[in-house]
Order: sequence, then C-alpha cells, then structure tokens
Amino acid sequence: MQWRSIVVGLVVLRLSLSCVLWLAFGLGPNVSWGFNFHLNFNLHKLDLALFKEDKGSETKANSWSQRSQGRKYEESRSTCSKIREESPHRSYLSLFDGNKDEYVRRYSSFPDALKAKMKDMAREMFYFGYDNYMKYAFPDDELNPIDCEGRGPDILNPSNININDVLGNYSLTLIDTLDTLLVLGNVTEFHRAVRLVIDTVSFDKDSTVQVFEANIRILGSLISAHILLTDPKHPFGKVGLEGYDNELLHLAHDLAVRLLPAFENTSTGIPYPRVNLKTGVPPDSINETCTAGAGSLLVEFGILSRLIGDSTFEWVARRAVRALWNLRSNETGLLGNVVNIQTGQWVGKQSGLGAGMDSFYEYLLKSYILFGEKEDFRMFQAAYESIQNHLRRGRESCNEGEGDPPLYVNVNMFNGQIMNTWIDSLQAFFPGLQATKNPFYLHVGMDILQSLEKNAKVRCGYATLHHVVDKSKEDRMESFFLSETCKYLYLLFDEDNPLHKSENKYIFTTEGHVVPIDRRFREKQWNDMFPCEEGALAEKQTNKWPPSNTSNCDRIPVERRYALPLKSVYMRQIDHMVGLF
Repeated sequence: MQWRSIVVGLVVLRLSLSCVLWLAFGLGPNVSWGFNFHLNFNLHKLDLALFKEDKGSETKANSWSQRSQGRKYEESRSTCSKIREESPHRSYLSLFDGNKDEYVRRYSSFPDALKAKMKDMAREMFYFGYDNYMKYAFPDDELNPIDCEGRGPDILNPSNININDVLGNYSLTLIDTLDTLLVLGNVTEFHRAVRLVIDTVSFDKDSTVQVFEANIRILGSLISAHILLTDPKHPFGKVGLEGYDNELLHLAHDLAVRLLPAFENTSTGIPYPRVNLKTGVPPDSINETCTAGAGSLLVEFGILSRLIGDSTFEWVARRAVRALWNLRSNETGLLGNVVNIQTGQWVGKQSGLGAGMDSFYEYLLKSYILFGEKEDFRMFQAAYESIQNHLRRGRESCNEGEGDPPLYVNVNMFNGQIMNTWIDSLQAFFPGLQATKNPFYLHVGMDILQSLEKNAKVRCGYATLHHVVDKSKEDRMESFFLSETCKYLYLLFDEDNPLHKSENKYIFTTEGHVVPIDRRFREKQWNDMFPCEEGALAEKQTNKWPPSNTSNCDRIPVERRYALPLKSVYMRQIDHMVGLF
C-alpha cells in the first residue's frame, strides 16, 4: 500500500503545481492573492525559449539571411520553430493571446487624446523649422540650424554635388514648403509665401543643378501651389489670392524650359543628370545617370504639359521612361540602377527598391492614376511582378508559416542573384503604394516624431542626423524636412484634415506635394505621342526563369487585416533580427 500512497502524493503534487501555473499564467503575470509578494515571470524570455529552434533543426537552403550572413547568422539567429496547430506548445501559447500579448497591448489602438498631442507636436515641429528658416536663412536655399544662418550653392567648390545638385540660389526651402502651409490650414502665411516667391524668385541663375531635384522640389511645388490656388474644389475652402495671374505657373514653365537641354543630344533620349539654368548642359557633364533620376519626371512634366497645352514636356519625360523600360533584362524583367545615356549600357547592375530606383516605380503607378495612360499601368504591373518574383525573399506568406521575415533585397538585374541585403530609407516609398489604416503605423509615426524631437532638434531648427547610433549631426536642414517629413507626420495624426475629408482625391508627388486627381489631366490637347511604338511597348517577351520567390501577402485573413500587420511572433522575430531587443 505504501507505493499507492506515493503515487497519490505525486499526482496531488502535480495537480497542485499545474493549478499554480494556471493561476500565474492564466490570471496574468502579477498575481498576489493577498500576499505581500507578486509572481513576476519574464513572459518575453519564456516565449522566446519556446520559439527558439533546436540546434539540430534543418534550415531552408533558400534563406536570404543565411545566404547573406552565412554561418555567423546560423549560430546566432532566433526564428520561428516548426510548431503545428496540434502541438502542446501551440495550446500553451494560447494563454498569451488577446490583450495579454505585448504587441497587441502596445500597437492595436491609439487614443484620440494621443493623436491630438502628436498632431500638435508635428505642427510645432514644422513652425520651429519654418520660422527659423524665414528668420535666419531666407532668401537662401536652406537653413544651417546649428549656426543659425543661411546656405546656398557651394560656388567655390563646383564638384560638391551633395550641395550643388540641390541648391540653385532660388529660395528652395520657401518654394518647397508652400503647400505644407495649406495642409496646416495657414492660408494667411501661404498667401504671404506665394507673394514672396512671385516677387523675389528668378531662375535666371548661373547654377548647375540636378534635373531630378529641381523637378521634384521646385517644379512640383510651383505646380501644386498654382493648382491649389486656382482649383474651385479645394478642400481648404476659398484660398484664391487677389490679383493672382498664374505667376507660379509661369515660373514653373520657365524652369522647365531651362531643364529641357538635358534631354537634347542623347542617343537614347535619357536625359543628362545635370543642367546649368543659364547655359544648358555643362561641357564636362557625365554620361551616366540613375534610373530614378531619369525616369521620375513624368508626373510634374506631364501635369505642366496638360496645364499649358504644350506636349513638349510630357513627350521628353515619357520618352525617357520608355527608353529605360526597353533596356530592362530579358531574363528577369528588372532594371539596373545606373545607365549610360549615350550607349544604353547598364553601368550599375544592381536592382532594388532604394536609392537610384525608388521613384521610377512610384511614378509608373501615379502617372497612370493622373493621366489614365494604359501603358503606364502595364509597365507598373510588369515591374511589380518582377519585383515580387526576384527581389522578395523570406517565407512565402507574410503572416503565416515558417522561415525568415519577408524582405526586398538588392539583386543582379540579369540573373536575380542577391548582391546585398541592406535597406536604405528611400525604400519607404514602396509600402506607400500599399496603404492600411492600421493603428500600428500611428505608433511608428509617434516614435519617429519623438525621436526627431529628441535627437535632431538644435538651436534654430532640425539638423541632419549623420549617424543613428552616435547621433552625430550635420549643420543642415534640408527642404524636404518641411515639405515631406513634417507634412506627413501632421497628416498622420490629423484624421479630420480637409485633405482627408475632401470629396476630391489627391496624390502626393515623390517630394510630398499635393496634386488633385483631376479630369483635365486626362485630357490632351494634342494627338497621341509615339503612335507607332505603342505595340512595341505593350509586351516585351522575357525568358520565364523560375521566380526566386512569390508573394502571398494578400492571404492575410479579412478579420486580421486591421489588427497587427504581422502576428506577434513574427514581429518579435523581426525585432530580434534587427537588434531591437
């Protein structure tokens, strides 16, 4: 009978222990039952232990992270284990579902009071930068926020293209900021700024600038401000300026004419990267340009052509897009990032979504939305398919299954082989083509806003952050900080903004300028351009190599579409892989 007593004792002990564990994990991590102590468990570490792969588990051969980092990654990574629905681990983890999950608690909602606070912070950030620019820098192009002084082109060092590509001695920051003032509802300051531009800005300058930067920052802003001034459907009400006689449109036309020489004397029709506003293409100009720089002119040039009834500007921009498109790889359908404008040879064979390529894809879609040209949509569809087939790595589905998190890598345009897996900030455009109304991104925006306020704010504005680890700064506040960063942060939290509530629809240019989707932009006052080439462009046969990967992001169940972007286990996996924990 003694052994029976022992067995009964063990059973009772196990039941007691199970009960304690159930109470601890089922009722929450901080349970006291009236005692003077709490049961505190590190659920995060416990959860990780459950999902850590055994050292002997087999890894996928096509893992992008394993291929890019080799054995070092294999030894240190922490990825999802192969847990099936019937696994005891799965049933145990269900105890942490719902509001007890750390990611659900953190990201699944965003209180209205916090939205209002963040909106006010974004507004104050804009005005701190704008007011100090007007006080210390105008009419110069940019503000040096640390020394509280203006900055213009580096005349003594023409080779300093980091500065001279952008700064043309034409009050860049003021022009780039015009429509942001309206987004913030400041019609009075918008009118004052428009008057300043009309009265003080001239493009008759001995300045050599990058065609792409002058287009997106200056031409795009002038066109946007002109449309917003004259459009009777404007969401901000009657903002027309008394006595306005299309001066901004005339300035835009003048600038575009000064950019046209970049499209002349090239064998391919792809423009030179730089032009002097007085004298045209410099005699020592290089013959190499990036895909984004040459292929992201169509929105601004196209709108200008349709506003003034002159096909020239849209014609040269569309010819450049077609030329680049026809140079894509027959094997993968991908484009490279740097091309010779005379020979059509790819100097840079890297294909990706970041610097040098980003806005090329962005403008294929936005041009179709604005102009309704079917060829733009065909190109975007084909480009999107090639991107998904050859640039996307990781598990097949975004929110289900095993393997590495999905990632768009940089590959060789001719064979799709990985060249590197680094990501730059310009890749952020791509999710912008796939929008979600998910509160998760409000939290991301808050993190960005607070980080800028903490790490970039200086005496007279917001400095460029050179290094995100040591927080070293450059004494420069680029114009896009006011035209894009502050505008997007403000709109993110101002859900009642007239721009969101308007019956009309709008797009943002790649520099963040507001443009309405207007019927008149779908009407041309000239015959079709390139009529003989339409069939040639429609389809270009490519060798159907097996895709490196496929995307099934649309397989996210409907009920989860407005929950977390990814299940918590996958978000945690990404956090660990990029070193956030």
